[in-house]
Amino acid sequence: MANILYGVNGEGSGHSTRAKEVILHLQRQGHSVHVVSFDRGLRNLSESFAVTEIFGLRCAYVNNRVRYRHTLAKNLLKAPRAARSLKQLARLVEEKKIELVITDFEPLTAHVAHRKRLPLIAIDNQHAITNTRVSLPRGYGRDAAAVKLVTRMMTPRADAYLVLSFFPAPVKRRNTFLFPPILRQEVLAAMPHSGDYALVYVTSPARDLAALLKQVRYKFIAYGFGCEGQNGNILFKKPGMESFLHDLAGCGAVIANAGFSLVSEALHLGKPYLAVPVQNQFEQTFNAYYVGKIGYGAFWEKLSKEKVESFLFNLPLYAEKLETYPRAGNQALLAKLDELIAALLPRQTKIAGAADA
Repeated sequence: MANILYGVNGEGSGHSTRAKEVILHLQRQGHSVHVVSFDRGLRNLSESFAVTEIFGLRCAYVNNRVRYRHTLAKNLLKAPRAARSLKQLARLVEEKKIELVITDFEPLTAHVAHRKRLPLIAIDNQHAITNTRVSLPRGYGRDAAAVKLVTRMMTPRADAYLVLSFFPAPVKRRNTFLFPPILRQEVLAAMPHSGDYALVYVTSPARDLAALLKQVRYKFIAYGFGCEGQNGNILFKKPGMESFLHDLAGCGAVIANAGFSLVSEALHLGKPYLAVPVQNQFEQTFNAYYVGKIGYGAFWEKLSKEKVESFLFNLPLYAEKLETYPRAGNQALLAKLDELIAALLPRQTKIAGAADA
């Protein structure tokens, strides 16, 4: 069995929730997995595993919008920490006799894998934009080009890319394999039903969205607004994984940012989705575009009371389309991962032997 270094991007919760499922599988297979992450990934995964903290890039959000200048300034100030993390990872590779690296869009572990000539497997949804043939929303050519460049820089030259997608797409590279989203066991076991409210979620407090929803004659349960309690037709709740999943499984629709994990969980549970992507974050715009393109919900660049009402009026149409959504577990990806590890480890043994000779 192998000693594996697993790097997890800590921005948001999506990377860590799916990484947990993969790490548990690897441990059941007898592998020794050494996990590194930061921010939310560190907090989430530390509940189940021993996790080493490393430096990670963080986005700055203001009123549900990524602020590029704030993001750049914040990360430039912490550049020396990135260099220290690289040295820390290099020592960990030597001490733990790491034989293979897996990265969920975490660049430092990918860099160390190349430096140490270790096999590298990438598991993420971001490479759908670079490694598969997809259509892009009009007017976002410059944003798409920038995201493609960043994606290629984050985890370059992996031996294999296991790409997650909630829609089918032909792959462009021989070392790329497309799979349905990895879902946590709690979602796979959930028993969805359609309640009389819409679940609302935002990454950072969005006053304009709250004010807009108060004008709509419908019930909403909202997370991420930084407050609690009933305010008109909106029940604001504090973050909580169990209560959120309970409300997601029981809602009649979702109005939320378009992060990959929440979109994937909502579609699996058959929930029509009104996508409100975080501004200046093309990955979310891309997800929102495909939600609307396929007919699982709606996406408008500018939201209004009338558009929310139109979405709610058309819920039966979206629900009918969602009946055809291809629901699957995680078995296919995990089986492919096992196959790749078995294939790559003999190659690594040969490389190590040649280096020692």
